[in-house]
Amino acid sequence: MAARTLRLLADVSISGRHVGRLTEAVGAELVATRDEQAEAHRRRTLDARVPNTPDVVAVEVDGGRYQCRARGHGCGARSPQWREDKVACLVTLTSTAHDTDPQPEPPACFLDRKHVGNMTQCSVARAPGIAGGAADPPVVSSPERIDWQPERVVRTCVATTRDSEAFGRLVGAEAKARNFEAAGRRAFVGDGQAYNWAIQKRWFAEYVAVVDFIHVLGYVWQAARASGGSDAEQWNRYVRGMRGGWQGRVSEVLAEMDREQERIGEPPEDAEDTDVRVVLERARGYLKNNADRMKYPEYRKAGLPVTSSWVESLIKEVNDRVKGTEKFWNEDGVESVLAVRAAVLSDDERLAKHLAARPGSPFYRRTAA
Repeated sequence: MAARTLRLLADVSISGRHVGRLTEAVGAELVATRDEQAEAHRRRTLDARVPNTPDVVAVEVDGGRYQCRARGHGCGARSPQWREDKVACLVTLTSTAHDTDPQPEPPACFLDRKHVGNMTQCSVARAPGIAGGAADPPVVSSPERIDWQPERVVRTCVATTRDSEAFGRLVGAEAKARNFEAAGRRAFVGDGQAYNWAIQKRWFAEYVAVVDFIHVLGYVWQAARASGGSDAEQWNRYVRGMRGGWQGRVSEVLAEMDREQERIGEPPEDAEDTDVRVVLERARGYLKNNADRMKYPEYRKAGLPVTSSWVESLIKEVNDRVKGTEKFWNEDGVESVLAVRAAVLSDDERLAKHLAARPGSPFYRRTAA
């Protein structure tokens, strides 16, 4: 596609394979620059490249998927395996702090049965596939909504196939380069993956840790379905749990889940993942492990995000380039392409600046623009 576009718009005849080679070369340069920045940060010699002090910042992390083929076997689908890439979204924000919770009642979309069912059909909740018809949600009156949500100003991205330790170093260096440590309000948002919070404790200990509310909602929904009863009983159980989580009353939500677990029993060791006892136990564990990161009224008062929607959207943009049943990557190649993709999706024009600063051919003198 790039080769055809160059031929049609720029009258440059080039093969698609050569475009790929050039992209990988540029990506390798971006990877080297990124790694040098991380090493400087580790040595505490990295200076912020952004002079202004941001007011509100957020770091959101998540993982995508790509297919990796076996090494040393050339092109094509050679023993492909699905692997995870790690993506971080670093955003400066504008928002207003409030003395009281600007939205104590949950948004109407979380009280829409069909919408909630669609949102929770994802692997994060490991949906057990419990059957059941949809019941109409109860009519809930809510006060006039205050527009408290922070707005994005500038986004930059980090994407890599490396392990969580290396990923944390890269994200920490990017935050340092953007002068995030000088911000007055800072948030680190992620799902319940343990390595996310290891990164937060290692590199972002001064940030407010926030677990994505949509993931919490998914587990509450699954727990409500697993506890059984009629559709109306399940829905009312979900509404109580979701509202309790939104309002920061995690202990009450857990107390009700504990009673339901006691009623239906603990799962045996050989229980399947779809066993309702396993589903409920998993939801209880998720909320217990993340209770300290579910103080949503405080986050809203501070004008901080309560969902990881920015990185979730970014993952889709990254996946559009690297994920697909017809795409098979070598490890070095996908790392380079991820670096290019992250540069393209960053708002600071870093790819254009990098291309403009690249050295020219050693055989031809570069002409002035």
